[in-house]
Amino acid sequence: MMDEQKKSEQMVIRNTFSVCPVCLKKLPAQLIQKEGDTIFLQKNCQEHGTFEIPVWKGHFDYGDWIRMEAPMTEAESAGCSGDCRACGAHGQGTCCVILEVTKDCNLRCPFCFAYGGEHKIIPSAESLKQDIDRIVELAGDPLLQLSGGEPTLRDDLPELVAYAKTAGCSYTQINTNGIRLAEDEDYVRALAKAGLDIVFLQFDGTNHEIFRWMREKDLLDVKLRAIYNCDKYHIGVTLVPTIVRGINDHQIGDIVRTAIRLFPAVKSIHFQPVTYLGRYPENPQARERYTLDELMQALVVQTGIPENTLLPSRCDHAACEFHSTFVVSDEKHLIPVSDRTADARTNRTSAKKNREYVAEHWKRTETDGHEDTGENQPIVFGKTDDLDFDTFIRYMRTRTLKISAMAFQDAMNLDLERLGRCSLHVYENGKLLPFCRKYLTPILQ
Repeated sequence: MMDEQKKSEQMVIRNTFSVCPVCLKKLPAQLIQKEGDTIFLQKNCQEHGTFEIPVWKGHFDYGDWIRMEAPMTEAESAGCSGDCRACGAHGQGTCCVILEVTKDCNLRCPFCFAYGGEHKIIPSAESLKQDIDRIVELAGDPLLQLSGGEPTLRDDLPELVAYAKTAGCSYTQINTNGIRLAEDEDYVRALAKAGLDIVFLQFDGTNHEIFRWMREKDLLDVKLRAIYNCDKYHIGVTLVPTIVRGINDHQIGDIVRTAIRLFPAVKSIHFQPVTYLGRYPENPQARERYTLDELMQALVVQTGIPENTLLPSRCDHAACEFHSTFVVSDEKHLIPVSDRTADARTNRTSAKKNREYVAEHWKRTETDGHEDTGENQPIVFGKTDDLDFDTFIRYMRTRTLKISAMAFQDAMNLDLERLGRCSLHVYENGKLLPFCRKYLTPILQ
């Protein structure tokens, strides 16, 4: 009787497709609402059993958040095997492309989607230039992210940045732990001269203990020196925290306050709830999952940011991302300019338009350096009504701070509906693969 009652309390809110987390075989799946407003992805593999994982904790209304997303149809699912290496079509264009320029790394983080440091594969500069040419051929004018491993282990990285610019990539970015940027100012100068626009900087918290757990080294001072060096040469910095429940989820507000303190050296924050791709300490438990809406709720609670300023993506699937845009006044007051109540989410945007929007907010436009007091201050919010028109336009052109997040998927929570609308692609052997499919890793029982 109790089992029947529990079953009746479950509600199927969406049919989709996923993969078996053990063998990666494509499976029918359902999004089930139960335990209040929590939404689980359920699926069954005849060989390996039934799997269930929370994907939304009910802090925001799921139906409202994804209201512009049409469910995956039978016809679409028939053309989507889940094996993107064999696919000749994709549901979204390319916004950003990741190109791995090395497998080597000077850290060995417990969490690493790319198995950094386990291999010392370092492609030649000439082969990578050919890859860049092919990327431009496939994607047009992407935001090119040079990644790894740790890309700054390459002495010729400035040469690759310069080549990407001449090949047709209007925006270039490196994904880095920041160690070399902190230690080698001449290297930072060379990257700036080559045309580097953005540094995606691994930045997990504001105390040494968090870095010891997440990266196995005291790296906070290293991160700050890297930001200072980028500031000298006007390279935009995006802080990229990986959020792990019980480790640094209490520091979301402090990370935002640090970004405001260091603005405009820091131009944005891009949170990433931990996902189990590549290398991770142990098989994840459902209770360890940190969902996108949990992150949004923590951001609101820990900073006071109004929840209506958080918007779902109109390029990628709404369940994958949120973003919020602010201008920072000369007094470093935070003034929201995004508003979900006025958000026209019935209209999707192209990958190209999304790329321009993202790049313009991530790259450095403010030429003045930051004044670091060394201490985070309480966040003070302002209103656009407090600004005259000319000041508002100036702020929008040069003084924006973007806060966003990407909830990547792994073999437990992979939803092919979301995968098919991904605009973050990884280059591999002449093809562009959605990020979560490229790095998908079996989770063994």
